[in-house]
Amino acid sequence: MVARDAGQPGCATQSRQRGELVLGTASRVRRWLLIEQPGSWGRDALRESRIPDDVAEGVHHLAAAHRVRVVLVRRSMAPTTGSHEVHLVRSDRTVRWAERLRVRDLSALLDLDLRALDADAPPGVGEPVERLDLVCTNGRHDPCCADFGRPVVRALRTAGHDVWESSHVGGDRFAANVVCLPSGVYFGRVPPERALAILRDHADGFLALDHYRGRSCYPPLVQAAEVLARRELGERRLALLEPRRWEIEGDRATVELAYGPGTVVATASRRRGPAVALTCGAGPDTPWEYRLEGLEGP
Repeated sequence: MVARDAGQPGCATQSRQRGELVLGTASRVRRWLLIEQPGSWGRDALRESRIPDDVAEGVHHLAAAHRVRVVLVRRSMAPTTGSHEVHLVRSDRTVRWAERLRVRDLSALLDLDLRALDADAPPGVGEPVERLDLVCTNGRHDPCCADFGRPVVRALRTAGHDVWESSHVGGDRFAANVVCLPSGVYFGRVPPERALAILRDHADGFLALDHYRGRSCYPPLVQAAEVLARRELGERRLALLEPRRWEIEGDRATVELAYGPGTVVATASRRRGPAVALTCGAGPDTPWEYRLEGLEGP
């Protein structure tokens, strides 16, 4: 378990205090396997939960072979007495779908054909799911995830919104982190009082730009160029300003984004910032800082 240094604020508080931008920081994921597993999770959630060791190891190796991100999810801490929900999700640039399976015995996970996640169309191995909203609350990975994530979960559930607690999704210092699937949209620093509005807006095709980290199908520099262009233009519509093509040379990217009947071209650069704590209890590291160099069009 990660512990904070005594008397020091957590990594999320420190990140807020230094004014670090959340943009360009969504984890790069296009294939997901979500496994419902109530109860506590350790830092390595898959291997440190109530999932049998042989199943956890088998799933880990299967997922690695197919470049699939495994995330544990739960609606409660109480052990399940029935089936476990399992979701296969594709969140690629133009291919986005989610399907739900139910298994009574988690050993059935070892028989999953994860090649289904390469399909451009939903493979029909489960029931279609329109949307999944995840909030990271994996406090044993980083205390900030629990401190900031759980109030968001409580607020959403009080409002009647269907939400899953999740294991680590990346970016502890931006807690509370919310991931919307299958769009692959990441939001960071989501406050409880705004969480419902942010998710309702997303369902309607609009982004909360102050909290928008990026989409998981794009490289970080492309994410940054998109978000910076959105902020410059004040464009919140998710269907607009999607990256069509890009060129990355070192620490600079030129990105063509669809915009109505035309395009805009954003040029973004990055440089290393000062050494800071990126997660609680860890040594200092140097995160990227992004800058919009130019915006042409429409």
